Amino acid sequence: MTRAIREAWDNQANRFDEQPDHGLSDARVRTAWAALLQDALPVPPARVLDVGCGTGSVAVLMAALGFVVQGIDLSPRMLEQAAAKARRLGVEVALLEGDARDPQVGGPFDVVLSRHVLWALPDVPAVLHRWASLLVPGGRLVLVEGRWHTGAGLPAEDLLPLVRSATSAVELHHLPDPALWGGHIEDERYLIVATA
Repeated sequence: MTRAIREAWDNQANRFDEQPDHGLSDARVRTAWAALLQDALPVPPARVLDVGCGTGSVAVLMAALGFVVQGIDLSPRMLEQAAAKARRLGVEVALLEGDARDPQVGGPFDVVLSRHVLWALPDVPAVLHRWASLLVPGGRLVLVEGRWHTGAGLPAEDLLPLVRSATSAVELHHLPDPALWGGHIEDERYLIVATA
């Protein structure tokens, strides 16, 4: 199963950044994500684990903001894109091939961040507990998720109780701002910030 998932994401790597919120190549979209991250994260140089980092757009952006970033992803081709992006922008991001469900990384981290990854993983409660175990006391679990018009995703009302069971304090922020997505959206997109 893991091999099939890896191959599926490998096959998307070359075109993944075509979506404005994936590649963050549009200055307006990138600026919106930078502002969102700065509000959600502690002060740099906090140590951040970007779980399921994909092509590294958010990891590279966080590194440019002064954070110490470790990215992990199952797809070698996604990681190749991430490494190339980091080189082009002159920032340092440590990249590791691995499974987001159970990251084999050296912690602890000040932040574990995941963007549009959790919805695709089995056994979400176990994953959340694993991610929370990688945090320093008082560290932050930062989750960007949604329920899309396609029917995929996780509604906030379903995810919130699961996050509460793995952490001590939880904040929900809806993300309707078109600047984050490169245009108007009609589906549910949100940010959860939880404290360990």
